[in-house]
Amino acid sequence: MDFSHTACLGGGVIGASWAALFLASGRSVTLYDPAPDAERAVRDYIATAWPTLTELGLTTEGRPDAITFAQSAAEAVAGAGFVQENVPERLPIKQAIFAEIEPALDPAAIVASSASGLTLGQMQGGWRDPARFVLGHPFNPPHLIPLVEVMGNARTAPEAVTGAEAFYRAVGKVTIRLNKEKNGHVANRLQAALWREAISLVVEGVASVEDVDKAVWAGPGLRWAAMGPTMLFNLGAGAGGLRAFCDHFSDTFNGWWDDLGQVQLTPEVAEILIRGVNDEARGDSPAALSARRDALILAMQKATAGLRQDG
Repeated sequence: MDFSHTACLGGGVIGASWAALFLASGRSVTLYDPAPDAERAVRDYIATAWPTLTELGLTTEGRPDAITFAQSAAEAVAGAGFVQENVPERLPIKQAIFAEIEPALDPAAIVASSASGLTLGQMQGGWRDPARFVLGHPFNPPHLIPLVEVMGNARTAPEAVTGAEAFYRAVGKVTIRLNKEKNGHVANRLQAALWREAISLVVEGVASVEDVDKAVWAGPGLRWAAMGPTMLFNLGAGAGGLRAFCDHFSDTFNGWWDDLGQVQLTPEVAEILIRGVNDEARGDSPAALSARRDALILAMQKATAGLRQDG
């Protein structure tokens, strides 16, 4: 498969981030977004992201100016080997885009959707033949966070799934394979589960928003950045491994699970969290906080480069 030329549909934060990553890998990009200021915003985003991509060692073959802007979605995908779709998360919009681009696609092209809240089966309704269409859901921002969740189903050509995985790995991503549809996929469900308990601890008065956040980043969050929870618990029992861990802690975890909070994100709960976040921010602007977040993620990525065996 020839993935030297790519396309991005949608130039918001996700689409612009994907475009920056594809450019950094030495590929050319054609982008379509109907917003009047899309080209300026995307070029600005790429310029901002480029130093980070350079620090990660991802720009040795890339040029930030190897991007063109199309007047339609069909024009954008013409000649592209890989298409990343990032249009708004509304099914009629996505299905209309798919119907528009299908006749213009190269027969061997792969189209991947960044959708987080829609399933592959729902989106396939916009295709006459969805064989080359896959889920390719990133974690924001895609140029910095490695994860991509990839999925096909019975209507997907197997080589489209394996081809998408190969493409993502070639641009520096870590992929996981979803074997069945589930709302929110995998990673979003995991963070939703953690956040629900974090909110419950705040609402119950166990700890402040800041201290619950601190309990994550200064505690298990550091371990989770190295390995997943099941492998870490496997290591937690020493030579006995996960079997010994389960034998020893089954009653403990079952008791904790039975006691986990059941909360809803009501306006009242949201206000509690907002006050807590404002206290934690200590007057820093969202831009300053985002810059600090990205600097920390970049430092962790650089520190662990070359140490992982997966991906």
